[in-house]
Amino acid sequence: CLRLGIDLGMTLIDTAEMYGDGAAEQVVAEAIAGQRDRVFLVSKVYPHNAGKKAAVLACESSLKRLKTDRIDLYLLHWRGSVPLAETVAVFEHLRREGKLRHWGVSNLDTDDMEELLGVPGGDACAANQVLYNPDHRGIEFDLLPWQAARGIPAMAYSPVGLGGRLLRNPALVAAAARDPGPDRHRLEPAPPGRDQHPQGRQRRARARKRAGGRYRADRGRSRGDRHRLPAAAAQAAVGYVVERGRKRFFFEKENQKTFILGSRVCRRDFSE
Repeated sequence: CLRLGIDLGMTLIDTAEMYGDGAAEQVVAEAIAGQRDRVFLVSKVYPHNAGKKAAVLACESSLKRLKTDRIDLYLLHWRGSVPLAETVAVFEHLRREGKLRHWGVSNLDTDDMEELLGVPGGDACAANQVLYNPDHRGIEFDLLPWQAARGIPAMAYSPVGLGGRLLRNPALVAAAARDPGPDRHRLEPAPPGRDQHPQGRQRRARARKRAGGRYRADRGRSRGDRHRLPAAAAQAAVGYVVERGRKRFFFEKENQKTFILGSRVCRRDFSE
């Protein structure tokens, strides 16, 4: 599947030492064998491995499992007890050694990002990977505009939702039904239920507080309805975004990645 994705142009592969206790990185290594230069490789380090010595060992272990000499983007998986200044220092050390091309963070909120930019070298952060999809939009109230203003790309994970909630959205179902595409197949989402992702719950709570109770991340969703969706999940998600008129697209040209966030554009140069 990974090799097919690469052939179809999906050349960013995101993994982590946490996934399968390193087994996922080994699977990625098999997929990119003989075509490493075609792939933009992302991996992540455990928070407890983000210290001065542990991060070096963790990075070298990931490189060994991935069977490569460098990681294109290395992320702090989430914030732990290790000071950000220490993590930034070791990431910069690994970058100077050529083991990392770029480094970034994941699951950091606005307060964390402000602290990160305040430590020496923190402004070299290439991205912040966060939970973001049409069903979880809390970052639009603070984190997303804050990063856009500073030219720090937001990298979304779970872009088609968690637990099938997004697939039950009536607007998405209607958009997908109009043009299911050539690879039509049937998907039945999981039974309705509240997403238990802790970060999602925290962001929703903060967003509701800032919006004075006017914000609902799941606005427009019918919890009791079950739909059979005549499209692939990714097709349906794109259809949903287009249907709602939300201009949040990602373009890549040469070495520059451009994120269009509403009417604001931020660019990041990923050249050597």
